Amino acid sequence: MAVSGVNSTSTSYTPTVSATESTDDASAATLNYESFLKLLVAQMKNQDPTSPMDATQQIAQLATFSQVEQTIKTNKNLESLLQRTSLSEADAVIGKTVTSADGKTTGVVKEVKLYSDGIIAVLDTGKELVIGPGVKVK
Repeated sequence: MAVSGVNSTSTSYTPTVSATESTDDASAATLNYESFLKLLVAQMKNQDPTSPMDATQQIAQLATFSQVEQTIKTNKNLESLLQRTSLSEADAVIGKTVTSADGKTTGVVKEVKLYSDGIIAVLDTGKELVIGPGVKVK
């Protein structure tokens, strides 16, 4: 099986977040969440007893930080799932005969290049074919 992962520079490029970026974002969110909790405790320790902090605003802020953290974790998991799905799709076409939607390009897939915006099959004829809508795989 020959699958290579390379960033695409084509005009149909769809930006995606890499697993490393997602991990960095999740770490940053956790840091911000922990920082918020430290700030909250410091505010509570140093608040004026005659004018206490508004608990509703504190809880709203805490809920917002929690939602952001969960969203980043969800995005990281979805990115990982999309990468695995793309690899499975790429593996499934190797050795198969593919025909372009217009019927002008056909051949057996010898290698697959996996880009962030799709899969390109390298055929036994040396031509490359984007695997997408209308492409027939046999």
